[in-house]
Amino acid sequence: MTTIGTIIRLAGRSLWNRRGTAMLTVFSIAVSVTLLLGVERIRTETRSSFANTISGTDLIVGARSGDLNLLLYSVFRIGNATNNISWTTYRELAQRREVAWTIPVSLGDSHRGFRVMGTTADYFRHYRFAGDRNLQFAAGGPFDDLFDAVIGADVARQLGYVQGQSVVIAHGLGATSFVNHDDKPFVVKGILKKTGTPVDRTVHVSLEAIEAIHADWQSGARPRGAEISAEDVRRLELRPRAITAFFVGLKSRAATFRLQRAINEYPEEPLSAIIPGVALQSLWDLVGIVEVALLAVSAFVVLAGLLGLLTTILTNLNERRREMAVLRSVGARPWHIFTLLMSEAGLLAVCGVAAGFGLLYLCLAIAAPFIEHRFGIFIALNPPGSYDLAIGAIVVSVALLLGAIPAFRAYRNALADGLTIRL
Repeated sequence: MTTIGTIIRLAGRSLWNRRGTAMLTVFSIAVSVTLLLGVERIRTETRSSFANTISGTDLIVGARSGDLNLLLYSVFRIGNATNNISWTTYRELAQRREVAWTIPVSLGDSHRGFRVMGTTADYFRHYRFAGDRNLQFAAGGPFDDLFDAVIGADVARQLGYVQGQSVVIAHGLGATSFVNHDDKPFVVKGILKKTGTPVDRTVHVSLEAIEAIHADWQSGARPRGAEISAEDVRRLELRPRAITAFFVGLKSRAATFRLQRAINEYPEEPLSAIIPGVALQSLWDLVGIVEVALLAVSAFVVLAGLLGLLTTILTNLNERRREMAVLRSVGARPWHIFTLLMSEAGLLAVCGVAAGFGLLYLCLAIAAPFIEHRFGIFIALNPPGSYDLAIGAIVVSVALLLGAIPAFRAYRNALADGLTIRL
């Protein structure tokens, strides 16, 4: 027993003989490491997912409301608008000389839990995400008929839809609806490629289609006997009366603040114009305290797990006094005993960290589809990064520091003390 390798093998066998206690210690460290790394992973992936959702848009305009509310319902499909914007107002603002392009959107309907968004073909030309990436089609193309629909990648994957599939839009936003526009079904014209944004979970139709399916509705209901068939509705004037919001791209970004002020002070109806990047930063400032609190709680959980490791080794030390004495009697030196207990602490910590990484990826694999489905946030299962590895190294280092306490106590125990029978 003169080599470090021999001592480590002895430490492993010693832990195996006490595997019940050792496994509980490893599990407590694994859970604490999983919590700490999980909070950080969700935080960074959420920030990345939000930041990559929209780019190249200078302003988002909606009815007067809070900046975050407008950002959430127009971009992330979370929540609802406080009011609509009249089509006349939209056309007047879209024709201002500073404006290069606009994308009107109309929200309020759904399909089997997925939001339905009415828009124009400009959406597929001008919408950008993740820097300067544009929307691309995995199959088909943009809508050109009144009852064409373009679906996101997640809609196609989760519902098993293909090009040419029939789609019935439901009135309202519930996952299960008893009020469907089943007399005016749509056909899947195109399927978008995966973007990792809420676009993947959206059914896109034209603004005229939104007007068509509501042509025979009054006050959120369809009066009996007032139905208009899908063929007859094509002959109607389907110009939108109102939209939910619209995105604005400017000819020069120098005009951003001037146009924003003009829209916020628009005299005809109360409007809000927000800069997406500024609104996103406000969102992170709002949740920044929560992020710090979660990380602090996670750090304390890790510390609690390591203190459990210290408690376990100290408790076992009193029960292993005779074992230590026997090792001393067969030639083990005090530093051998010290190294043995340090090795046990290190092995427990390394196994706990490794199990924590495994548990983290298992939880992410299970939770990621739910988080994406519920909140539209894509969490990638990337390999451990430098931060993750640094956390693992810190946990092992702290475990070794804590393990030095019982190891030093064992180092000081004399052979005679270990062999003495206490009455």
